[in-house]
Amino acid sequence: MNNILEQIIATKRQELVSAKKMMPYSNILRDAEEASLKNVSRSLKAALQQSATGIIAEFKRKSPSKGFIHEGARVEDIVSGYERAGATAVSILTDADYFGGSPDDLVAARKLIHIPILRKDFIIDTYQICEAKLCGADVVLLIAAALSKGQAIEFTAFAHHLGLEVLLEIHHAGELDYIHAPVDVVGINNRDLGSFVVNVQTSLELAAKIPPEMVRISESGISAPETVKSLQQAGFNGFLMGENFMKHPQPAVALQQFINALA
Repeated sequence: MNNILEQIIATKRQELVSAKKMMPYSNILRDAEEASLKNVSRSLKAALQQSATGIIAEFKRKSPSKGFIHEGARVEDIVSGYERAGATAVSILTDADYFGGSPDDLVAARKLIHIPILRKDFIIDTYQICEAKLCGADVVLLIAAALSKGQAIEFTAFAHHLGLEVLLEIHHAGELDYIHAPVDVVGINNRDLGSFVVNVQTSLELAAKIPPEMVRISESGISAPETVKSLQQAGFNGFLMGENFMKHPQPAVALQQFINALA
């Protein structure tokens, strides 16, 4: 880890200290396990396998590298449009300090849409996986660069215990050994989480090194239909796209136009 990612993880540790004072771990675990018995999650893996486009449309207001992308954006104004436009799933940024999000955004989205929802955040503790379940997420993101291999295995098993799927994100060949059989989806992030430099070639270079049975997605820096087509040919099932839509005054319209261009 370096720079930006280190800063984000340090902030997460502080947030967790405060959160655990407000609601002890034993309490949130109990509530999350109860929720797992009542609420059946939607499968991102299955949705990607069945989708023609595989687009996971992201809701985010800002990023550490670009500042505000869509200041004041409301979940209520956007995610239903994403679903109507044909998104396979929706990703919700719940980080506050660096992405302008909130777990409340996820709660709001869950009430509005029926496709899988990914909690996009920097998970370093099972407490956050409990939060994801209680907020209505179907999938949690585990970032290899933020975790040890042991944590990735432990957190995957814990997420499955709560009925959640796992998107494991890697960025370079040195993280390929984080991939293990229980992981539901593997994501290749084209953005270096230290420098935030983006290069879609990262996905193309790593594609052949991912076990062929794995459902895989490409994340970040995708803005042209031609890029999606080339990634599909390389074996990718899905594409996590946020900024390309969120910078548009009407993100759902931008998504619909993009999907039309893929036809």
